[in-house]
Amino acid sequence: MLIVHVQIRVKRESVEAFREASIENARASVKEPGIARFDVLQDAADDTRFALVEVYRRAEARAEHRATAHYAKWRDTVAEMMAEPRVGVEYHNVYPIDEGWG
Repeated sequence: MLIVHVQIRVKRESVEAFREASIENARASVKEPGIARFDVLQDAADDTRFALVEVYRRAEARAEHRATAHYAKWRDTVAEMMAEPRVGVEYHNVYPIDEGWG
């Protein structure tokens, strides 16, 4: 398992468009066989801050995800919406065990 938390801050005028584009990408992403979860979160105190929680069944699935048309569409759509570069941190699963991810 590979779990990636991506922190994103968007321009105030782009909040709703970013949110819509990210939900569209997440809906397509969860249909990929290598993805166990793909969550889009919005900060409760600052609506310009988002987090993506990407849970891959295997490390190679991240590269497979980045090769999809829906990821490319999302990446290109939101590029100008970001107030600063996004930051991703990779994690290894500890609990629940990998088989517990459905």
